[in-house]
Amino acid sequence: MKFSEMMYVRPDVEALGAFYEDAAAKLGNAETFAEAEEIFLSHEQRLAEVNTMFSLSYIRHSIDTNDAFYDAENDFADEAAPLLEEPEQHWKLAMLRSKFRPDFEAKYGGLFFTNAEIELKTFSPEIVPDLQRENALVSEYDKLVASAKIPFEGGVYTVSQLTPKKQAPEDGRRRAAWVAEGGWYLENGEELDHIYDELVRLRTEIAKKLGYENYVELGYYRMTRNCYTKEDIEAFRAAVVKYIVPLADGVYRRQAARLGKTYPMEHCDNILEYRSGNPAPQGRPEDILAQGKRFYHELSPETAAFIDVMLDNELMDVLSKDGKQVGGYCTDLLAYKVPFIFANFNGTAGDVEVITHEAGHAFAFYTARDTLPISCVSPTSEACEVHSMSMEFFAWPWLDGFFGEDARKFRYTHLSGALTFIPYGTMVDHFQHIVYENPDLTPEQRHEEWRKLSAVYMPWMKLDSIPFYGDGRHWQRQLHIYGRPFYYIDYCLAQSVALQFWAAIQADPKAAWEKYMVYTAPGGTKTFRDLVTGAGMMLPFSDAALKGVAEAASQWLENYDLTGIA
Repeated sequence: MKFSEMMYVRPDVEALGAFYEDAAAKLGNAETFAEAEEIFLSHEQRLAEVNTMFSLSYIRHSIDTNDAFYDAENDFADEAAPLLEEPEQHWKLAMLRSKFRPDFEAKYGGLFFTNAEIELKTFSPEIVPDLQRENALVSEYDKLVASAKIPFEGGVYTVSQLTPKKQAPEDGRRRAAWVAEGGWYLENGEELDHIYDELVRLRTEIAKKLGYENYVELGYYRMTRNCYTKEDIEAFRAAVVKYIVPLADGVYRRQAARLGKTYPMEHCDNILEYRSGNPAPQGRPEDILAQGKRFYHELSPETAAFIDVMLDNELMDVLSKDGKQVGGYCTDLLAYKVPFIFANFNGTAGDVEVITHEAGHAFAFYTARDTLPISCVSPTSEACEVHSMSMEFFAWPWLDGFFGEDARKFRYTHLSGALTFIPYGTMVDHFQHIVYENPDLTPEQRHEEWRKLSAVYMPWMKLDSIPFYGDGRHWQRQLHIYGRPFYYIDYCLAQSVALQFWAAIQADPKAAWEKYMVYTAPGGTKTFRDLVTGAGMMLPFSDAALKGVAEAASQWLENYDLTGIA
């Protein structure tokens, strides 16, 4: 079914709550496993239906935040979702306490029960109003950034539409674009500070109501961390500073030399990779999608079937336009067993990365779409990001079709970006730990903490003379900090595994793809640790793993032939 034909009906929260409560009671009274399984399958179907309605509403709202109908439905979802937490919690308790739990585990695996036990630690009925307010604040941030109208060179641009101007090869023009964007964020700085300040205080209050010292422990539970700890993340952080930062620093030193700039550089110069301009895709958005279809058709039979479903059913919205939410994401429409990709094409290399990165998520969902329970279709987020980041590297043999003559540029840019991203992503996570461990910090103190961390994780970033960026406010552009606390480290853990897939692809693409399918096929029925080790990869928590992948990538970059590329 085409996306435009999928009918949205506002969920009846009261009826759903009653259904969940009734299902929990019936499960507790079931006399046979067959009877219990029938109740379970009925619950799964209803859960898929309601989640699909919320997804349809969210997608259509993010496509056009000015649409009054879906704006209202998004507000409804912000209010309604927390109201379903308590009856859903009762269902999970019924599953955990069921005398048929061993039978369920034998047929459907045990990770559902492990995750359910973690999820029960994140909710109490008394926090429902707080959850509703939290949802509303995140939506407020999304709508504020989506509403940006930034004057530049006689035109008016959204944040996404301004991105190509911020990468212009002409120094003055590029800097002017950064100044224009920074000016908009500064004009809205008080509002951005207010939203985040309330989010931090609210999340801290929620954590204390649930019995936690601060939000950090609760944040880990909310992310369903089921196979590693805060101490593992701290060890990873230390390894990033020890091994990745020096190698990334070398990348930026070589970049400054290529540009004829003095190291360290400001944001507006670090963004430019080559004097002749950053790699850009050739052709129109339709051409990028057509090359994406060719890539997936030639990569494997599985990906060929997947991309046909996506394109035939219009399961992508990729053009940037006024009122559209910034960024990109992949979500699922469980009742139809299909994913959906949201993006903002703007003529930069990021357009190609969408058709590989977000489609990597989408392919993983499509592969595991029949998995039950539906909560195990997808693994935890760091495991999901391996799907997407690795898929980007599998696209390398098809880059000429995406970039034409710029393909040589992009290979270098892509791998160097994978390496240099890890310090930034780790810094985002470290920043959030500081914020939630010290919730009474003032907005200015938070900006100062960002500046301090930048000196550790990104020594190549000169203290900016451009307002907003030089004020330690750059973090306010990172929507995950507002909407998905503690998510960002997952990108870094995943990148460490994806770089191992990159190395495997260089050695033997066919064998690498077989490993990728071993990693992807289980969906969310295994933990991140088990997926990584099961595919023969190293976990990123050890010095050896991080050191190895970083050195392999760095050596390739140092030896890459950039002759003739200015």
